[in-house]
Amino acid sequence: MKRVILIGETGSGKTTLMQLLNEWEIKYHKTQQVYFTDNVIDTPGEFLENRFYYNALVSSAVGADCIALVQSITNRQNYFPPCFSSRFTKPMIGIITKTDLNHNQADLDLAEKRLRLAGAKKVFSLSTVNQEGVSALKNFLLTKDF
Repeated sequence: MKRVILIGETGSGKTTLMQLLNEWEIKYHKTQQVYFTDNVIDTPGEFLENRFYYNALVSSAVGADCIALVQSITNRQNYFPPCFSSRFTKPMIGIITKTDLNHNQADLDLAEKRLRLAGAKKVFSLSTVNQEGVSALKNFLLTKDF
């Protein structure tokens, strides 16, 4: 599996997604530092929310094969600046999380638009609760090419 770094605001589901991709028990854990596993690099949401920490994200991404911007479908704030991908030398994807929660097509479209404006070439929509869309992401991370 490609090693992916998860970048997103606090509460977007990065740590839960990391636990799911590593086939660990899902339990709440507030990420307060960069967390490295064999397949995933989990970053604190504060690193995206405070531009002062952008360089920490770029440095942490060196060990990744792929950058994943994580956007919860419930979040109204957008922390991803346009062309955010230009800071990184790796391919970038987008992941819309929490799609099991009550939302409409406009919410999904807005989340995808934000991710694409930031530079995500491919966008996955998923729910870690009912596993919808998770297999598509896992299959993508298992392929050799982007």
